[in-house]
Amino acid sequence: MIANNLTPFEPTHPGQLLRAELEKRHLTQARLAEQIGVSPSLLNEVVNGKRAINTQLALLLEAALGISATVWINLQTSYNLQMAKADTAFMSRLANIRKIVALL
Repeated sequence: MIANNLTPFEPTHPGQLLRAELEKRHLTQARLAEQIGVSPSLLNEVVNGKRAINTQLALLLEAALGISATVWINLQTSYNLQMAKADTAFMSRLANIRKIVALL
């Protein structure tokens, strides 16, 4: 298998990386939420993997933490793709579509 095609055993939500960054900086979720003007509950949902990082939040995080918005968006997109690929019902649906298209 090619190294670039490896998939983590368990997808990593970007909130986990945000949590690690906050810990490294000794910054609380509440303080960061205040700095970027979002509710603490919103930020907590991201950190706990219950909410996605959207474009606006990625830009806010870039402004506050100096980590490119592109990094946050790419992490979220990678997570979303991994979750979709782990969904067996969805993957079965894709396989059926591919079969139909192959017959055309």
